[in-house]
Amino acid sequence: MAKLVVNVDHVATVRQARMIAEPDPVTAAGIAELAGCHGIIVHLREDRRHIQDRDVELLKQTVKTKLNLEMAAVPEMVKIATRIKPHMACLVPEKRAELTTEGGLDVFAQQAYITDAVGELKGSGIAVSLFVDADKKQLDAAKETGADFVEIHTGHYSDAVTEAEETAAFEKIREGIIHADTMGLKVNVGHGLNYLNTRRLVPIRQIREYSIGHSIIARSLFVGIGQAVREMLAIINR
Repeated sequence: MAKLVVNVDHVATVRQARMIAEPDPVTAAGIAELAGCHGIIVHLREDRRHIQDRDVELLKQTVKTKLNLEMAAVPEMVKIATRIKPHMACLVPEKRAELTTEGGLDVFAQQAYITDAVGELKGSGIAVSLFVDADKKQLDAAKETGADFVEIHTGHYSDAVTEAEETAAFEKIREGIIHADTMGLKVNVGHGLNYLNTRRLVPIRQIREYSIGHSIIARSLFVGIGQAVREMLAIINR
């Protein structure tokens, strides 16, 4: 059965808008776990626009399921991860001007560099995932780095305007998932998934985890985090 891992970055976004102590993403993570999610994700960005170092340290101490740290494959972040030791590190591309992650990591072009980061993280006992597009070249390169997982970028599917665009993006994701699975890579999916478009992915049994944040936090404004998590779990487990 696929698992739901909840990203609480945007609880921190609200907090940082006023530079005060609330709302606390650590508290939000605890509520999400009590509602039945299988893990917590945070992205510690180089510019610290939402999640802070303090959040990651406290989450490692308090999360009862597992903690997935999204991070750029840069020395600063590798050093932080090997010190705090989250259960998993997901290497993602990162640009200062972007609102959110815009695409998958170009593993093919940076394979030696990323392989080094993967090796250092795994050497500290941290499972490693690479956030990649559903592209055979990138998936093959991801396998060569020694990563344990890939997280398939679902942003193009989620952002599709027409039914034809959505179907084409979905088929590319499905084919990418199957290709990764046949190579022995464990497969997660994430980015832009919500209470409507997630449903189409559910029959793909090779998916191990859904990484979902923004839509759950947005829904929680109206129904609370616990209920928002339970509603998403009902979709994934139907």
